[in-house]
Amino acid sequence: MADALLDIPCITMKGEQKTLADFPGKAVLVVNTASQCGFTPQYKGLEKLWERYRDRGLVVLGFPCNQFGKQEPGDEREIAQFCELNFGVSFPLFRKVEVNGAGAHPLFVSLKQRAPGVLGSQGIKWNFTKFLIDPASGKVTRYAPSTKPEALVEVIEKLLR
Repeated sequence: MADALLDIPCITMKGEQKTLADFPGKAVLVVNTASQCGFTPQYKGLEKLWERYRDRGLVVLGFPCNQFGKQEPGDEREIAQFCELNFGVSFPLFRKVEVNGAGAHPLFVSLKQRAPGVLGSQGIKWNFTKFLIDPASGKVTRYAPSTKPEALVEVIEKLLR
C-alpha cells in the first residue's frame, strides 16, 4: 500500500484513532455502509468474510455514511447496536463519514483516486461500495454495491495465499 493511504487517520466507533498502517500485511476490505438500505443485509456477508478470513489476514472495515437517501440517520451508538443486534457485526466499525463531495473523508478520496468507478468516475454511487486493498502490492480494487460479499471469496483467497 502506498504510504499516503496507510497514514490517513480514521476514528473508530469507540473513539480510537486508527490508520491502515495498523493492519500491516493484511488484505483490507473498506466498505461504506448504511443501516436502512436495500443492501444492508450485506452486513451478514461481510461478517462471514471477517469470521472466515481474519485469522488468515483479512480485515473488514465498515464506514457508515448518510449521503445516499439518508439511510444512515443514527448516531454511532445506534449504528453499532443495530449492526451487532441484527447482523452480529464484530468487524471494526468507524464513525460516520462522507464519501463524496467537499466533506469526503480523505480515506475515501484516496481510494476513489486509486480505483475509479465505471468510465473513470471518482464518485461513489451508493452504500456498500467496496474497496479491497492487496497487502502485497497496495493495489485497490473497487466493487459495486450490488456485488455481494460472498462474490469476493475467490479474489480474497488469492490475496491471502
